Amino acid sequence: MKGELPAALTAAVRQVKETLAATPKDIATRSSSEFALESLVPAAPEMVGGSADLTGSNNTRTKSMKAMSAADYGGRFIHYGIREFGMAAAMNGMALHGGIIPYSGTFLVFSDYSRPAIRLAALMGVRAIHVLTHDSIGLGEDGPTHQPVEHLAALRAIPNLLVFRPADAVETLECWQLALQAKDRPSALALTRQNLPQFRRELDAENRCAAGAYEVAGTDGKADVSIFVTGSEVAIAIDAKKLLAERGIKARVVSVPCFELLAEAPEAARRAIIGDAKVKIGVEAAVRQGWDAIIGSDGIFVGMHSFGASAPYKELYNKFGITPEAVAEAAVKRLE
Repeated sequence: MKGELPAALTAAVRQVKETLAATPKDIATRSSSEFALESLVPAAPEMVGGSADLTGSNNTRTKSMKAMSAADYGGRFIHYGIREFGMAAAMNGMALHGGIIPYSGTFLVFSDYSRPAIRLAALMGVRAIHVLTHDSIGLGEDGPTHQPVEHLAALRAIPNLLVFRPADAVETLECWQLALQAKDRPSALALTRQNLPQFRRELDAENRCAAGAYEVAGTDGKADVSIFVTGSEVAIAIDAKKLLAERGIKARVVSVPCFELLAEAPEAARRAIIGDAKVKIGVEAAVRQGWDAIIGSDGIFVGMHSFGASAPYKELYNKFGITPEAVAEAAVKRLE
């Protein structure tokens, strides 16, 4: 009831990290989230999950979770039906009551429906965790109605809300840990439909996402280019760094899983992470709004400038110019 996390949770996080180091998983972050929850939910009995009629897509129900029903209140998973606002509001009530850490899932584009309740959770300072999958044009053929482009910026605009966009299985686990530790604020986890490579393959006891951003690929000496990137686009940025290296240009890649934690970091730490490269590039399959705080108003942004389209996700990334080649070419032009 005091909201303190059980000691078993730390051991559960460590165990998942050890498993991922031994057997890396190149899977969608929605699947990485489910993999993490398989260990986190048993370790934290106060976690109560759910989904707005998208359980199979959100991956929020673990194998051990029994569904709650009118006949059995003992379940830890709630089938909310297609009522995102009602779901988010109910989670606020559970969090305010105490003794429960509620989490639930829907698509990121449907966070528009949940938004008033998410805002109230942030205003009241309660721990409600929103799993928001299908986080970009990467969902592919469902088309522009379901492809969120402005939703990350809209959520980041809410004070006291942590918005996480992890890039692989390890980052997803770390973001879950941070969301659970955030006793006095809600969190949103933006997760992919498409598979992503696990780029963090060494066992790392430190939660690197806690800084909000960190360098995932450095360079010898002073970097000419700093590429700041979130989620599924981290792999694109790493490939862009390789293309730049072939042209003799030194680049570093910085993953930014949480803008809010980066903004809250001590100024010296934040400056060290951002660095002083001549060229700063932001890469995200979303709109630019909010990125200038990291890359500056004169920084380069590779992302969305319109709504999406209906096609396989790889074709969409090519169509909208979110590719390693586009990132590298933008850097070269700025350096000329």
